[in-house]
Amino acid sequence: MSTDPSRPLVQIASYNTNLQAERGLPQDLVDWLAPTLQVSSFLARERRAPDIVAVGFQELLPLHLGLAGLSKPVIESRNALVLSQIEEHAPNKERYTLIAKVVNVGVALLVYGLDNGIGRKAVDVQTQWTGCGPAHMGNKGAVGVRFRVPGEDGGVGEVYTFVCAHLTAHAHKNAHRIHDYHYIVSTLLFPPLPGADSKAPTTIFSTSHLFFFGDLNFRLSLPADHDLAAADQQLNLVASLSTDDGRSALREYDQLVLERDVKGTIFQSFREGEFWRFKCSYKYHLGEVDRYDSKRVPAWTDRVMYTTYSDSPETPQESSITNVLYTTVPSYTTSDHKPIVAVLLLPPPAPTTTTVPVIRLPEGYHPTPDPWANLKKYSGRVLDRIIGYTWWLLTLLGAGHLALGIANFILSIGVWRWWRSRNGDGYTQLP
Repeated sequence: MSTDPSRPLVQIASYNTNLQAERGLPQDLVDWLAPTLQVSSFLARERRAPDIVAVGFQELLPLHLGLAGLSKPVIESRNALVLSQIEEHAPNKERYTLIAKVVNVGVALLVYGLDNGIGRKAVDVQTQWTGCGPAHMGNKGAVGVRFRVPGEDGGVGEVYTFVCAHLTAHAHKNAHRIHDYHYIVSTLLFPPLPGADSKAPTTIFSTSHLFFFGDLNFRLSLPADHDLAAADQQLNLVASLSTDDGRSALREYDQLVLERDVKGTIFQSFREGEFWRFKCSYKYHLGEVDRYDSKRVPAWTDRVMYTTYSDSPETPQESSITNVLYTTVPSYTTSDHKPIVAVLLLPPPAPTTTTVPVIRLPEGYHPTPDPWANLKKYSGRVLDRIIGYTWWLLTLLGAGHLALGIANFILSIGVWRWWRSRNGDGYTQLP
């Protein structure tokens, strides 16, 4: 294992907090945000802090508040807590700088860099968002952060792109998830790279290092003739998913694996660590450390994908990125998801060039920007706000309950119409 300090260390953390806003995180985040304490002896004799920390959230706050655009106070609070926890638990008391933050409805991303390293060197910082819910609304979608780190000798350096996503839920909606992914690729667009001849926007793949993570919502899809496929076999399926051998045997039925590695429909060029080494991140009883909810088949819904410019399309199972750690954090119990975390050791910086090194894609795969991306994004956002504020007002009218708010609204209209009728009758009787 190389411990070359020139190899950037990237930590990625993701958590679907189950719409709980300020209540979605415990105050002590050491188990989730300081995993290098577990692996530092594996990296080097001296404990090493990550050069970059990316923290993604899904279902950041109640949906109606997110649609109404009221997520800013929540993400500001999360930023303050996360930053304090990263610095408090940094192995050598390192300091960090917030490189960028972005939020759309309930999907949020915070990216930090070492204050005496990448945090101060990062330039050309950009943020983007897109919604892939109904009519391009933001109840599902993705946010992204991109920045460039110049070379030590003044060269153009390398570009980092981080994407946090929340895709369509439910096992039978796999086709929707595939569509969500391709929609995000075509609409989560960034300006052209430095020195590019074209002024056209670029997709997420125009980068040196790419990380795609979040609640991707892919489930287990067992064939009908599998011994554990029947509904009455769910307890046995859960038992199998509780063992290393059982998870290893079932990993081939993971929808994401089937689509990426077998069918080649999504995540072209992306690699992933051995997700089957940890227990499924979904779906748990609230308040429980290790008890699944019987209403859903457990699944690895929360994932971290990555690729880099030196990865070859001809060897999709190999990567120049070393996956040092990939796991869940069972101790957090306020959500039906468990947080996930990955620690990735990147290749050394590329030799000095006048152009940014970019990811190599498989032959025949040419993702292109959607020319209508901005129109779709902002039309979806207008609909977000209309529905969000209406929902919010009805919830206020119902003292926190939407159904009661609707009933109160209808009752209010009835009372108003009755009053108008009585008032009108009174005036018609005057001489």
